[in-house]
Amino acid sequence: MKDIKLVNNPYGDSKVIDACSIFGAMDTSGKRFSGVGVIKAIANMHLRGNGLGGGLAVYGLYPEYPEHYAFHIMYLSDQGKCETEAFLKDKFDVAFDETVPTRPIPAIVNPPLVRRYFLKVGKHNPEGQSEDDYVVERVMDINTKLCDSFVFSSGKNMGVFKGVGYPEEIGEYFRLEEYEGYLWTAHGRFPTNTPGWWGGAHPFSILDWTVVHNGEISSYGINKRYLEQFGYHCTMQTDTEVIAYAVDLLVRRHHLPIDVVADILAPPFWSEIQRLPAERQILLRTLRQVYGSLLLNGPFTVIIAHQGEMIGLTDRIRLRPLTVGTKDNMLYLSSEESAIRLICPDLDRAWIPVGGEPVVGNLAHPLMSQKVGAAGRTG
Repeated sequence: MKDIKLVNNPYGDSKVIDACSIFGAMDTSGKRFSGVGVIKAIANMHLRGNGLGGGLAVYGLYPEYPEHYAFHIMYLSDQGKCETEAFLKDKFDVAFDETVPTRPIPAIVNPPLVRRYFLKVGKHNPEGQSEDDYVVERVMDINTKLCDSFVFSSGKNMGVFKGVGYPEEIGEYFRLEEYEGYLWTAHGRFPTNTPGWWGGAHPFSILDWTVVHNGEISSYGINKRYLEQFGYHCTMQTDTEVIAYAVDLLVRRHHLPIDVVADILAPPFWSEIQRLPAERQILLRTLRQVYGSLLLNGPFTVIIAHQGEMIGLTDRIRLRPLTVGTKDNMLYLSSEESAIRLICPDLDRAWIPVGGEPVVGNLAHPLMSQKVGAAGRTG
């Protein structure tokens, strides 16, 4: 495992305990929109963070390269950049690369170099292996074997922007007001048991999956060991990273629907399972036997996103908050209702979802014709 240097940690500490903020906005009709409102909403929850991590994910970001894997890579040294770029040229067809545009702001001090690469697998993929599996293996190679280089975004037509700072500062630094997408997620971090450094900020991503998380995963050790059996390596020094890899494994590789994934990550209590119909009991007991090591123990609320879909999920007893709001084709997920109403004061509906039951919005079913989540109070 590579020795990670902490970058721009103004507190000089590795454990600070408090809240975290998460926010997501999706136009289920597929219309792209600016991130200005999302940044305004996450900034409204400024006090839930401490400046040791912020970030955003954007979908529909690169329409000029829709079929290329867009790698966002942070470099902590020139040596890391040279080694990684040689590796990319050997393992991919590189269509275009550039330094991610930024602007200097006083709050961001001594940042790493961040570059993006638009890649195709082409002839490099061994016969019989999917391109997605090939890309995951190469991401793991860079993050575990090459010097001072970390791939933190690797999906098609999407990208993650993150670092040490408040999320609104990260948005300003990466000039995110210049971008558009049909789905945005955002996170303000208050680290619990892991360091505040650029790679440890949220969102966490593999391929087009991204996760932002408020809470603490005390099952991190067993989750991590289980995922390592399938070729995933956790290098970002935070418990949230396992969730992104778990979702990729369960949905993309094992072809499980999201409601079953929710039953794996946030299963009902045994006392509840015993009162369910026999068929449902059999399913839940089987999932525990097969995927028990992916159960997320501890308080959590997550927003999970990938191409065409945004999902909100909490632990079974809702130890971390989640509010859902809808307006026409827009779906909002947030730690606080106030952040949603700041940018959309006239919601059609607002509600708190049932613990452990996913709230899903997707492009296939715009909200005007889709029932989203459980019944709730009107906005």
